[in-house]
Amino acid sequence: MLIHRLFGHGYTPRGVSYLLHRLGWSPQVTAHRAVERDEQAVARWRTEQWSRVRGRPSSWVRG
Repeated sequence: MLIHRLFGHGYTPRGVSYLLHRLGWSPQVTAHRAVERDEQAVARWRTEQWSRVRGRPSSWVRG
């Protein structure tokens, strides 16, 4: 939907993946976790926010 809004063209998720690959983009995974990572904050976010993020985008809280 974002691509359609911004550029006027609609693509399937597979089509987006194909286009990004052709542009030289690839999925990236971090090699290690940041030393500054706050495990308690991560756990709190998972319990308070993850259920909303998992849902449909219309259920996400903006702000």
